[in-house]
Amino acid sequence: MFFRSACRCHALSAMIIAVAALAGCHQDMYDQPRYEPLEPSDFFGDGRSARPLVPGTVIYGAEMADDVLHTGRSDGELATELPLELDAALLRRGQERFNIYCSNCHGRSGDGNGMIVQRGYRQPPTYHSDRLRGAPIGHFFEVMTNGFGVMPAYSIQVNAGDRWAIAAYIRALQLSQFATLDDVAASERAKLEQAAATPPEDANP
Repeated sequence: MFFRSACRCHALSAMIIAVAALAGCHQDMYDQPRYEPLEPSDFFGDGRSARPLVPGTVIYGAEMADDVLHTGRSDGELATELPLELDAALLRRGQERFNIYCSNCHGRSGDGNGMIVQRGYRQPPTYHSDRLRGAPIGHFFEVMTNGFGVMPAYSIQVNAGDRWAIAAYIRALQLSQFATLDDVAASERAKLEQAAATPPEDANP
């Protein structure tokens, strides 16, 4: 009986020692240096620890605007016109974003034979079919926004402005495959005609 009580006392003492040891441990991960909300800071020039939001930040759960710029639709119908100013800068941006996010499946020329397709992914339709050449530009924006078939939505990765830039570039790709000399500006047409008339440098005399 005495031996059993002594064992219990020994176990209790060991537990007390263990708890005391744990209480004295450093909780560096829990007690790490940090700023409380709205606490001032000497690190930043404006004295604030809370930093301004990055441009383009969308509040989680916020309702999106229902205008054509964000939905691709006007009065419930797919947009037929680009809601942004079309210029060279927009097309360059669209080309850049297209090559990053779209060309892996759709191919650099939009023929639907990108590298992922060549490795077994389901082939998307070519942009140069009569159906897609006749589709309103809002169609491409909507597909990028919501996804279609095996294509996932890209609204998280690509903001609305860039989706319109990609849609504009898709139109440029479509035009490039069916353009005629009459579609070329007069100043550029002269250069093309001159180039066509000039024999290659390595041509035999």
